[in-house]
Amino acid sequence: MMMRKKIYLILNWALLGGSTVTVCLFLGIILWDIFSKGYSSLSWEFISSFPTHGMTQGGILPAIIGTVLLTFITTLFAVPFGVACAVYLNEYAKPSLLTNIIRASIRNLAGIPSIIYGLFGLALFVQALHLGTSILSAGLTLGLLSLPYIITTTEEALKRIPNSLREATLALGVTQAETIKDIVLPKALPGILTGVILTLSRAAGETAPILFTGVAFYINGVITSPTQEFMALPYHLYMLSTQHNAIEQVRPLAYGTATVLILLVFLLNSIAFYLRFKNRTQD
Repeated sequence: MMMRKKIYLILNWALLGGSTVTVCLFLGIILWDIFSKGYSSLSWEFISSFPTHGMTQGGILPAIIGTVLLTFITTLFAVPFGVACAVYLNEYAKPSLLTNIIRASIRNLAGIPSIIYGLFGLALFVQALHLGTSILSAGLTLGLLSLPYIITTTEEALKRIPNSLREATLALGVTQAETIKDIVLPKALPGILTGVILTLSRAAGETAPILFTGVAFYINGVITSPTQEFMALPYHLYMLSTQHNAIEQVRPLAYGTATVLILLVFLLNSIAFYLRFKNRTQD
């Protein structure tokens, strides 16, 4: 009996290890293909200059600025609302049919295709609220897309905090709001930060939600107003790869853009893991 359990355990670990190695192998092949073809295009001029000659030369500075500003607007909208909603559901809302329906709805929203959010953002922000096709409309649309993920990850982080900590502070006469602010949220901060940053890094690479709400093929200049259209790295990559009239000529630029976008997402993910590790160490 013991021998059978050991064999079963070894087979499970072998299957898990083989699956992990296979996924990492294919990921490495994809990254190597992109980096090897995009490395030649990477330079300071490529990062810090504007596209020229019909986007066949020059750099991607407007797309980088647009992506950073878009992510900033998404953060301002999604993070406060998402964290507040998670705190309410986990700390204040009592178990009931209504809260179960709300949680199920949030999880269903996380599975909706991103292009549906783009069409909804077009109807709500661009047309109904008259914000027009702008970086503000696109940022709010990405904020809606990010909300379900932020709410879910934040609530899961809050659930990991033992109830004994809450009960101990309440027994000392501390209010529930102070307990949440001074005890629960700081303890849950590593999980919250990780979920938020990973969600924002995913949002930074989305194309469909911004396609209808404000992204442009080319902008000659720097964005000075939230009501302006903008360039973004994922849409710029899409245009260079599929819609440009000289695809073969701009293919190195497309691989260079893909490399910069991957490095940006990797940077955000690295920040998430660093903050998580730092807060765990302090605890």
